Amino acid sequence: MHIDILTCFPDFFQPFLSYSIIKCAQNRGAVNISIHNIRDYSLNKHRKVDDYPYGGGSGLVMTVQPIYSCITALEKDRTYDEIIYMSPDGDLLNQHVVNELVLKDNIMVLCGHYKGIDERVREHLITREVSIGQYVLSGGEIPACVLIDSIVRLIPGALHDSSSALNDSFQDDIIAPPVYSHPASFNGWEVPAVLISGNKAKIEEWERNQSEIRTQKYNEKMKKASKDII
Repeated sequence: MHIDILTCFPDFFQPFLSYSIIKCAQNRGAVNISIHNIRDYSLNKHRKVDDYPYGGGSGLVMTVQPIYSCITALEKDRTYDEIIYMSPDGDLLNQHVVNELVLKDNIMVLCGHYKGIDERVREHLITREVSIGQYVLSGGEIPACVLIDSIVRLIPGALHDSSSALNDSFQDDIIAPPVYSHPASFNGWEVPAVLISGNKAKIEEWERNQSEIRTQKYNEKMKKASKDII
């Protein structure tokens, strides 16, 4: 998979790309991630990418020209399956969305900033808008990291054990069961006896039951939260 990130703050992504699964996935050739500074495409001599909004109001808006020039320049090199804008009013990111996007070959992710981007970019260039929650952040860089991390860890070859991701919460709409490690007893807190029994059938049964309990609790919590919002 190839992922291009469009941002006004490219240095923001350097730590993100240099650690953990994202770094390993790149080293293994499972994904290629490129960062593009939108300011490099500005025709303004000061590399300006923002201006005041028409109609007045507070804040600044990312202007259309630098974003358009960046996107069209990249489209000369490859065809994109999705050009994604990270927006608080986009489709809510969930595991179903991630499972769909991991099947793509080429993805472009646009990070907004300031008060947002010129609406003409959204109307004519963006193919999909994604949100990580019903709240507003200073820019799209953090949401882009969330989106990319959720995708990359599912790419074959990204994880040392590819089957690990298949057991994550929300795969098949099920919450993963509790997990424990050594020591079996710590500070009077005990690991459930079944997990150290060596009985594989009993362990699998316990894990299924725990997943069902956790999933039910989660669904009840989400249902209550939805009613509270309304």
